[in-house]
Amino acid sequence: METEKDINALKERFIAIYKENIKRDGADKLLDYLMSSKSDFFTAPASTRYHGSYAGGLLEHSLNVYDCLADYLARPRVKELYRLSADNETAAVISLLHDICKVNFYKTDYRNAKNEQGVWEKVPYYAIEDQLPYGHGEKSVYIITGFMRLSREEAFAIRFHMGFSGTEDINLVGRAFEKFPLAYALHAADMEASYFLER
Repeated sequence: METEKDINALKERFIAIYKENIKRDGADKLLDYLMSSKSDFFTAPASTRYHGSYAGGLLEHSLNVYDCLADYLARPRVKELYRLSADNETAAVISLLHDICKVNFYKTDYRNAKNEQGVWEKVPYYAIEDQLPYGHGEKSVYIITGFMRLSREEAFAIRFHMGFSGTEDINLVGRAFEKFPLAYALHAADMEASYFLER
């Protein structure tokens, strides 16, 4: 679980990476939104009970995906054999913002559970309260494009970042990965962050 000090350090890193790399029209307004009281991006969990199910989990996950994607794209095999690359802005946009759909998505609720002494007590947990039921990847694309334009490749990468682990038609996922290999790269980075760094 992240402490307030940890969250502040992660927030500073996120903002620094964002400002250094994302320069397109509207990027400043999107960052202002994320930093405003209308958004819980920096304190939200990444899930209810799996990876990053704690305050700041979404922020930490977004940065982990950024790091994993940078490592994936730096591999000689990826660059030389697959001829896959992304400029710094694209890499930052798709990794840092792929799960923006989770902003204001979770709420804290309470349930009864026994403590270590066997006494019942109310304990907090995260529950889903979806104010904008528009899917997952497509919802992230929708939110981002309300502030700034995405390239087609960026939009497909974000839309299909769940890959075959989502609820998508597997034929659509396969075709998206074939046409837009960056979508697979983001999916691989997301899975690496979720299953290896955040378990």
